[in-house]
Amino acid sequence: MADELNPDGGDATFDDGNSNEDTGEREVTIQKLYVKDASIEVPNAPQVFTEDFQPEVNVDLNTEVQQLAETAFEVAVTVTITAAQGENTAYIVEVQQAGVFEIDGETTEDERGPLLGAYCPGLIFPYLREAAGDMVQRAGFPHFVLQPVNFEALYAQHQADQANDTQETGHATH
Repeated sequence: MADELNPDGGDATFDDGNSNEDTGEREVTIQKLYVKDASIEVPNAPQVFTEDFQPEVNVDLNTEVQQLAETAFEVAVTVTITAAQGENTAYIVEVQQAGVFEIDGETTEDERGPLLGAYCPGLIFPYLREAAGDMVQRAGFPHFVLQPVNFEALYAQHQADQANDTQETGHATH
C-alpha cells in the first residue's frame, strides 16, 4: 500500500493495490479538520489533587463515517480516556476529532472502505492525540500521550469480525 502527501497542499494519493489502469489512483483531499466535540470531567476535584497520583487509565477509541455528498465524507475519531484513582474517578476526557475528506477518482464502496476506515482516521489521529493530551494537562494532571494506533489492523479486524458475524447468523449486520 502506498500513500504520500502532495507538497502543494492537503492532497494525498492512495493506492490500495486494487486500482487498474482504467481507474488509476484515488486522490484524497483534506477539506477540513476540526474538533467536533470535547469534554472533561474531574468529579473528585480538589481532593484528587491531594493524593499521590497513580491512576489506572482506560482508553476507548471509536471511528464513524458519514457521507456528505457523492465524493465527500466526514470521518470522526473519538477517544474516551478514563483515569481512576482507587475506586474514585480522577478524570474523564472525551474528544471527537473529525475531518471532511473528498475522494476523487472512481471508487466502489469496497474500495472506499480502507480509505475511510483506516487511512483517514490515521490522518486525524495526531490532532486527536494533541487535543486529548492538552485537555488532560489543562485539568491539572500530568500530560497524557496516546500511543500510536494501527488503524489498518483495526479496520481489518473489524472486517473479519463482520464476516464472522455474517457466517454465524447467516446475514449481514450493520
